[in-house]
Amino acid sequence: MAGNSQRRNRRTSNKKGAQVGSGGKRRRGLEGKGPTPPASARKGHVKNRVANAKAKQAAKRPAPRRGGAKGTAELVVGRNPVVEALREGVPATTLYVQQFIDSDERVREALQLAADRGMNLMEAPRPELDRMTNGLNHQGLVAQIPPYDYAHPEDLAAAAFDDGEDPLIVALDGVTDPRNLGAVVRSVSAFGGHGVVVPERRAAGMTAGAWKTSAGTAARTPVARATNLTRTLEAYQKAGLTVVGLAADGDTELQDLEVLDGPVVIVVGSEGKGLSRLVGETCDVRVRIPMPGGAESLNAGVAAGVVLWEAARRRG
Repeated sequence: MAGNSQRRNRRTSNKKGAQVGSGGKRRRGLEGKGPTPPASARKGHVKNRVANAKAKQAAKRPAPRRGGAKGTAELVVGRNPVVEALREGVPATTLYVQQFIDSDERVREALQLAADRGMNLMEAPRPELDRMTNGLNHQGLVAQIPPYDYAHPEDLAAAAFDDGEDPLIVALDGVTDPRNLGAVVRSVSAFGGHGVVVPERRAAGMTAGAWKTSAGTAARTPVARATNLTRTLEAYQKAGLTVVGLAADGDTELQDLEVLDGPVVIVVGSEGKGLSRLVGETCDVRVRIPMPGGAESLNAGVAAGVVLWEAARRRG
């Protein structure tokens, strides 16, 4: 009997119910599964289906490679050049002023413009400014311009397509005068273009001179740098753009050109030499601007402006 009693009172290992210590399972069970996810992340929700559809559409076209080549820092030297650059909105970041400088109206205006724009003001001894400028006649004022952040050529067309517009781009072939580049940037901005492409080598870049000639429009009109202009134009062709080259011996006159109301890149060569051979062979059509006055050629800024005006007129 004693043995039976011991067996009845003995605990068995398969007894149901809570064991001593839950290991935190009860507390974790009360915590729930966290906050409810947004509608766009809940499977089956209409916003989730819309988000998935947009993602599939975006995947159909490769995303453009953002960011192009960097320019180099530049110094604007001398009282008149510094004041003119600051007046025209050239994006200088630091103004160096010589210690114990003889102040005049230009110095005072430069200091006021720099202060109004929140630029860094640095006082430096004359030998330091001489070293910075390699001995140029700085007259006690030096403005530093940071490297220009060039776009990638693909960005220009992609941005236009993303906005539901046909790209209107100007590419410069062998244009070495920064003032011509600035004039083209200004025309592109005025006539609703989407940017300018310049070659990486043997071509004008976005210097202080280009900024000044653009009259501030360079702040809102992107400039891209192409490692190889011919390959860039071929990439534009694959993306659906028509490449139009300006040439004095072109087969088509500007008023007869029928592609300007669609996606197009206008290629402008240097004054005198015109388009290089490879770039000219890459163009889908070569167009000439009629000049009843008998001039042999136009500079790049004027030529681009004429064609851009015609494109804007066609596009309404």
